[in-house]
Amino acid sequence: MNIRLLFTLLPLCVAPLQATALELFTCEPEWAALASELGGDRVQVYSAVTGRQDVHVIQARPSLIAKIRTADLVVCTGADLESAWLPVLLRQGANPAVRPGSPGFLEAARHVPMLDRPENLDRAEGDLHPMGNPHIQLDPRNIARVAVVLSERLAKLDPSGAEYYDARGEDFRVRWENAIADWETRAAPLKGMPIVTQHRSWTYLVDWLGLNEVANLEPKPGIEPSTSHLASLLSVVEDAGVALIVRSSYQSSRAAEWLSRKTGIPAVVLPHTVGSMEGVDDLFAVFERILTQLTEAAE
Repeated sequence: MNIRLLFTLLPLCVAPLQATALELFTCEPEWAALASELGGDRVQVYSAVTGRQDVHVIQARPSLIAKIRTADLVVCTGADLESAWLPVLLRQGANPAVRPGSPGFLEAARHVPMLDRPENLDRAEGDLHPMGNPHIQLDPRNIARVAVVLSERLAKLDPSGAEYYDARGEDFRVRWENAIADWETRAAPLKGMPIVTQHRSWTYLVDWLGLNEVANLEPKPGIEPSTSHLASLLSVVEDAGVALIVRSSYQSSRAAEWLSRKTGIPAVVLPHTVGSMEGVDDLFAVFERILTQLTEAAE
């Protein structure tokens, strides 16, 4: 092997010595996966939510409190996505190192352009988020933005590993940008493709790929689909030529399958995060599976 190349790759292979790894508490699997990409052997990463769970309804269990109590860094989406349980964990964990506003607390949503900021915050309109739609992980460009901030934060908390984090961050950036370019090329024929989604958790994917989100199975965000609402969608989806009905793995299949039976439109489960489907074990696999399923449907 070329000696210069060997020394270029060395920081990615060997982590500088440190007494203990940084303990990272992440709220969602996508940030756990990103932290592992950037932190390598210098971090120990824990995710409060699995890919098969609904992040809105997690319980503040004692095991989560214990994890946050010893964390060096908490990484969550923010934008009120975890408002039902994260404040309880932070309060009962009583860890000043990860208090909001400190270097040990990172809200990913503060570092990306937010979509769907509501003009009316009336709770009668369903589960609204004042800062905007929090499901930011389904635009890979947002993953890249958060990666920059997270890499810098790791170096700030662990200065002796700064070169190591920089090398891993650059390696991830190159691989991720190449992947995005490939996905966007393959997705070009999908632009304008009409879809129906169960919940407004696909907004960033729709925006990135230029899809046409015709309707939602939920009459309002977070409200279970009713028979009358689903019936009202029949003519809408048929007139729009909807190609797919999309839901996440943690959501009930009942509404999507009912509409599919009535219209003949395929109902599919797309991965919304790492671990949400079999074989979707990292960030690259999430978008690879999404692109594969969407392009197959378009054909």
